[in-house]
Amino acid sequence: MREIEINLTLRFKIPERDFNVNGILFGLKESNSAIMLSILKVILMAIEKEAIKEFDETTYSLNGRQRERTLKTSFGDLKYQFIQLRNHHTHKTIVPLREKLMIPKYKRYLNESMEPAVGLAVHLSYGRSEREITRICKQSASRWTVWRRLHEFSDQLCQLGDMRNIPYIFLMADGTKVHLQESRGIDIGQKELRWAFASTGVGQPFDIVGIWIDKSWKYIAHDLKQRLDYDKMQILISDGGPGMEALMTEGMRQQRCVFHGKRDFPFILYQDGFKKEEQKPLKELFQSIPVMNISSKGTLEKITPEDRADVLKICVKTKQDFNDLIRILDQVKYPKTHVYLKNLSNTVSLFLDWWLEKGEWIPFTSNIIENRFSQIKNRIKRIGRRWSDEGLVKWLLVVVKKLFTPDDWGLLWKQFLNLNQPITLSYLKVSYVWVS
Repeated sequence: MREIEINLTLRFKIPERDFNVNGILFGLKESNSAIMLSILKVILMAIEKEAIKEFDETTYSLNGRQRERTLKTSFGDLKYQFIQLRNHHTHKTIVPLREKLMIPKYKRYLNESMEPAVGLAVHLSYGRSEREITRICKQSASRWTVWRRLHEFSDQLCQLGDMRNIPYIFLMADGTKVHLQESRGIDIGQKELRWAFASTGVGQPFDIVGIWIDKSWKYIAHDLKQRLDYDKMQILISDGGPGMEALMTEGMRQQRCVFHGKRDFPFILYQDGFKKEEQKPLKELFQSIPVMNISSKGTLEKITPEDRADVLKICVKTKQDFNDLIRILDQVKYPKTHVYLKNLSNTVSLFLDWWLEKGEWIPFTSNIIENRFSQIKNRIKRIGRRWSDEGLVKWLLVVVKKLFTPDDWGLLWKQFLNLNQPITLSYLKVSYVWVS
């Protein structure tokens, strides 16, 4: 590794009155762009000179400079004229510095300058991201450039491919409605946005394993079976929505979300003709079922092996209370509620059975997904309300990386920038002298 020494002389005018530390900091911030761009230009000139030496003089000769080009960096605009070489045999022109540093031919905004705008686009619209970066940095790429670069980042680093080497055993799935548009902005109404997370075991994090738009659960199950070691999957945790049974395979068990069970029961009663006042005694019976009174995992974690007999009683009482309520709500008079309770009773208390079998508490709600996606759903619905399928999926994959694993965001950008060997400061000496 070679070293380069750059001699830089700086002079600052320092006021004698009405002056404080904020004035120093503000002035340095305002000067930062000019200082960094000057250093950058000198480094490029030095590397360019060395790069030219690598070409055989008998084959290549100097062929002037290219027209001045503007490179957009995080420090500001750098104007630079690249030296060209001409091949005597092929008559082709080559630009040594551009080839040496892999500088894109037609991009003004270098990827290094795009991280703030792409990062903000996770939280704001592309237009607002552009305006905020302009306010802070005095310049920013257009919202269309931010959009394109985010898509490039998503394609290169955020795709969910083959994950069969990860021994996932728990699957958690959910969905919501989103507004979509066609390529020319034509509103095509609401479609289903669905996603799935998977975990390797109790106490392990749930990783995103798929995002789909307007796809059936049957299609999603097929996709997951292609990319995951699905035979190892043991439990599906979900709200039990229509069609989600397609995610089940032989030997797999289902944990219905307790929270969704409580929330959906009044709606099912309403579908069978129960008005609000008529629902009250039935809701009280439903809420008295032991499993429906468990509200947090913290409560469960206090249970010890010595409490096994009490947990068995909760299981037995839960099944009895469900059966009593199912008998009250006759299948002929109240078909929807009867079927709903029957399905719920078979799956909502699996987490208790699992503890009795293995002594571990599995998640009993899909709130992990709900909580993680609440901010994302608000962003989708409130900012940029109509999306294309492709644009929404690519944006979501970036969002998942930034919000769910924020500590990895910097590493991802280093990979995007292909930072194999960044330059490092090896020596710094600062002194001063008053010149007036």
